[in-house]
Amino acid sequence: MLTTPAFLITIDTEGDNLWASPREISTENSRFLPRFQSLCERYNFKPTYLTNYEMAVDPFFLDFGRDIVRRGTGEIGMHLHAWNSPPLVPLTTDDLSHHPYLIEYPDSIMDEKISFMTELLEEQFGVKMVSHRAGRWAFDERYARLLVKHGYTVDCSVTPGVSWRKQAGVPGGNGGSDYRRFPDGAYFLDLDDISRPGNSPLLELPMTISRSRLRRALPWLYERGLVTKIANRLDPPPVWLRLLPRNGWDRPAMLEIVREASRRTQPYIEFMLHSSEFMPGGSPAFPDGDAIERLFDDLECVFEGIATCFTGVTLAEYRGKFRAPVAENRAQTTGDESC
Repeated sequence: MLTTPAFLITIDTEGDNLWASPREISTENSRFLPRFQSLCERYNFKPTYLTNYEMAVDPFFLDFGRDIVRRGTGEIGMHLHAWNSPPLVPLTTDDLSHHPYLIEYPDSIMDEKISFMTELLEEQFGVKMVSHRAGRWAFDERYARLLVKHGYTVDCSVTPGVSWRKQAGVPGGNGGSDYRRFPDGAYFLDLDDISRPGNSPLLELPMTISRSRLRRALPWLYERGLVTKIANRLDPPPVWLRLLPRNGWDRPAMLEIVREASRRTQPYIEFMLHSSEFMPGGSPAFPDGDAIERLFDDLECVFEGIATCFTGVTLAEYRGKFRAPVAENRAQTTGDESC
């Protein structure tokens, strides 16, 4: 059982600049991960690298990931992009462009894709896969049951307060998952309704996303028509625990999330980035070397603040220590999170 709150670092470990829908996926960003790993180790933080197909067969990342596993300084988990993960079964006229969600495939294909990725990762890294995040945040009850079938015990696909319905997969489909009414904190999933706690062995660790009391109390205000437009104008949008350059607010916003989590003695906070965001030009957010240097300056500052209040653990380690939130033996820690 943790005596201080946990800091979870989750890295969606995938090919270069997938936002551009490349016809051929490269994996040069794997060469830029050691710098981030070194920063994490300096603060005794342990990233979980949620790994998809192209990275699972990249020689550099294989050496990097095996070294992390050997030294116990991080974790390898599974991240599945359905459109290019074997077995390849076309779902649209151009899957590399549309990026269909795994939950849009038939159950049998979902099962085969999860099985293939699980076996590949376990063979490549020599450890049991237990942690997972869905590609494009798309998750449902069928997906959860299949994860349990294949031995997973932790998922971190839920983005509380955020809907992906407008993000298309299959043209004319239902879009992504809607998490506006989902819990913010850790809970064991009900496999018949993943929006509520249940008694399955699969622990959900939702992303840390700060939102107003109004958004928490009345999520229906943000679900339809004119009311939604008015509410969004009057109320600040949700803020993720992740660093993206938006007019310079990132660092203060991240530190405020950390301070608030410390005040509320939350059991954990969860940070995420994509592996390609550590490489110049690997994403729209960080187009050049200067942007990467600013990212690492921000990471240094935010990590310094987090280290005063939180203990770094992997997803699997947190799952191993997890008890119901009321049973967590948490000590409120204070410190100066400013930079």
